[in-house]
Amino acid sequence: MSESYTVAELAAAVGGTVCGEAALRLSGIAEIDHAGPDQLTWAGDAKFTKLIPSSQAGAILVPHDADPTPMPAILCAHVESALVIAMKMLAPSQAMPAIGVHSTAVVDARARLGTDVAVGPLVVIGPGTVIGDHTHLHAGVHLGADCRVGANCVLWDQVVIRERCVLGDRVTLDAHVVIGSDGYGYTFADGAHRRLTHGGNVEIHDDVDMGAGCAIDRAKFRSTVIGRGTKLDNLVHVGHNVQIGAHCLIMAGAVIGGSTTLEDGVVIGGNAGLSDHVTLGRQVQVVGMSTVWSDLAAGMVASGIPARDHREHLRELATLRRGSALLARVKKLTQRVEQLEASADHLDSR
Repeated sequence: MSESYTVAELAAAVGGTVCGEAALRLSGIAEIDHAGPDQLTWAGDAKFTKLIPSSQAGAILVPHDADPTPMPAILCAHVESALVIAMKMLAPSQAMPAIGVHSTAVVDARARLGTDVAVGPLVVIGPGTVIGDHTHLHAGVHLGADCRVGANCVLWDQVVIRERCVLGDRVTLDAHVVIGSDGYGYTFADGAHRRLTHGGNVEIHDDVDMGAGCAIDRAKFRSTVIGRGTKLDNLVHVGHNVQIGAHCLIMAGAVIGGSTTLEDGVVIGGNAGLSDHVTLGRQVQVVGMSTVWSDLAAGMVASGIPARDHREHLRELATLRRGSALLARVKKLTQRVEQLEASADHLDSR
């Protein structure tokens, strides 16, 4: 169950101003065309504003300069920022393991747990590992030896953190994330592929989120690094020795080859592939399904296979479409010429 709050309490939390009945109590949040009388909704742009008259929502988050609404409104400087806070307050609560160590957990005597740490069923914590205050480990989490996990982290079911890996504060890892698996490194010798030992680790900085099933390989030497505030969607693979900067966004299914560098603010679309040893400058954007084979300069928007300037790629596609039409026209003209030549040959033979 979610908590309930008055419109006035929500307005105070998001830094907004109430217009209408401030005492109305709300217990949920939903999209503008699905919200009910006890729920909050939002309208940050014209796409949603046009739906306000027909909405059944109890109250609404709108910009400061919005027109009057039929329901109580919370006037905000930034609707999206206010929505983040409101959702955290009104969304259904998530079940967390109880503070303390579950009876089925295995915690090595040389591990150290901070204040109010929650260790769920069947969790394994190896020797020398340190867990920060207020961190929650859900069922089946496995932490290897000499790991460091910061404060206020949440590791969901079956997360695996291999030996010597480091997590900062407020890191959230969804189910089945694997941190510190061996990188894909082999050398061909004596007629077989021989595995190269990966002796490095993974460093994840503060405020990083990862979706379900992500796999982050440890470095051969030193560290694979994921920078502060970076967010990974489900099923992202990060190869060994990759260096990812701060506040990057990487969508589902993206694959990042070994020793690649993403500078701050890079955005990678879903199912994109990045070759190894390439560098993407600050705030590069790679369109989904693209493949990056070479370095991309800061601020570039890239798409295609291989990825190049997005506008150039669109022009190429337009040219190909025109080329198809041109080929069809040439085919018709060729058939017409052949028909005319056949007619001329027939007349000459007479």
